Amino acid sequence: MKQIKRYLFPFLCIMISIPSFHYALQNKSDESSKGKVVALDYYFNHEIKKSAEGKEYQFHYIWEDQENSGFSVLGGLIESLGATISKIPQAPTFSELRNVGIYIIVDPDTPQETASPNNISDSSIAEIVRWVKAGGVLVLMANDFGNCEFEHLNRLADSFGIHFNEDSRNKLSGAEFDGGKFDHLPDHPIFKNVKEIFIKEISTLKLSLSAEPILVDGKDIIMAGTEYGRGFVSAVGDPWLYNEYIDHRRLPDEFQNYEAGKNLFKWLLDKSSTAKKNQAQPHSSLSHRPPTPEAFEAEKSL
Repeated sequence: MKQIKRYLFPFLCIMISIPSFHYALQNKSDESSKGKVVALDYYFNHEIKKSAEGKEYQFHYIWEDQENSGFSVLGGLIESLGATISKIPQAPTFSELRNVGIYIIVDPDTPQETASPNNISDSSIAEIVRWVKAGGVLVLMANDFGNCEFEHLNRLADSFGIHFNEDSRNKLSGAEFDGGKFDHLPDHPIFKNVKEIFIKEISTLKLSLSAEPILVDGKDIIMAGTEYGRGFVSAVGDPWLYNEYIDHRRLPDEFQNYEAGKNLFKWLLDKSSTAKKNQAQPHSSLSHRPPTPEAFEAEKSL
């Protein structure tokens, strides 16, 4: 019996250590993302609606919004990578952005969406450009024609050689998912182990300076990126990672927007500079954890 225990103990130690080692390898990128802050603009995109009780609140492409229109699932995805999510509710300054690794601007408001929209000013552009040049990662997600303020957004994007064409590709209605399919994906970190993604109603891109296409379909540039100073800019003409289309609330199972979104932010976090959590204002007002992909699958089965 003593001999059995003698050989069994090392064997058990090895068996216990294997899963831990495997988990450590899986979460290597999570460790490298710890302490990094991903901030979402709440100023240029600032849509308001009233609750049943008449109380006004912000919605649409924000962390708190858990409806189809929100970014709550994307926020959970980013946190799962080890980063912290934050929000910037006023015009950005370099002193604030210097504590942020990634800054996301999504779908700036039009007068039809917001009575007095906060347009991207020249002073804001100067602050953002200075921050990117110093090492920040800027993510621009526009929208299609009629659903996004392009004049001032393009002043910012043009600084980096990226221009939104103010068109509307993949104009779809209902469940016309095939019209938004992209399945000829390039060999790029965003599309690792991804076969199909879905994006509809897109503003295509025009590039100059050192900007390079990431996803091209026919003659249309769908996604692009560029190094700028020590930083990086990523652009796409749609907020394609919002709740409705990041997983399978409505999206057919063959589309892999969630996986592509995870790849995207892993890639961008690797490019971003580290910002200490106590320097930024971490976003902690989510009432509960955003629903997971498993929760979506359970919801589908009801």
